[in-house]
Amino acid sequence: MMRYRFHCTNGSECILDAEGSLVRGPAALARRARTVAEATMRSIGAADWAEWRVSVHDLNGQRVWVEPFVTQDLSGEDAALAA
Repeated sequence: MMRYRFHCTNGSECILDAEGSLVRGPAALARRARTVAEATMRSIGAADWAEWRVSVHDLNGQRVWVEPFVTQDLSGEDAALAA
């Protein structure tokens, strides 16, 4: 397992991950990045997340993965279900 840092950014704002997380393998790296994005959106609340990404770095500072934030689009049928 290797330790990676999962920084969240929209290009002008940044939420830094100083501690990082131990991750095993590329598939786990993508899953952890999605989990970090979801946790960030929940903790901060309503915002425009369209430009936000999780930028994953190894301990040398090299970027190894970028995962976009995924937001729910409540248009059409989904909006009717949410009402």
